[in-house]
Amino acid sequence: MTKFGEELIKAMTEAVAHAEGKAVGYRVHHPIDPREVRKTAKLTQKEMAPLMGMSVSGYRKWEQGRRTVSGPAEVLLRVMAREPEAFRRAVQTT
Repeated sequence: MTKFGEELIKAMTEAVAHAEGKAVGYRVHHPIDPREVRKTAKLTQKEMAPLMGMSVSGYRKWEQGRRTVSGPAEVLLRVMAREPEAFRRAVQTT
């Protein structure tokens, strides 16, 4: 199993324990850097924006810190950072 898969199972186990009222630790979530993810994937902003389902100007604002990445977009960037091949398969149009 991949590290991402192990972390996902651990997170779900903690969520169930919390829902059952059991004491669980906490996790600090660190913001993801869209520029770093994009550069690691060797993509331009023009190539990355449509993969994220947004305009180039909107994506650029993320990289400039003028807009915050959150929700599903943040999850998608995390998947891309940890499992780039899974991301590519998921967004493949053929």
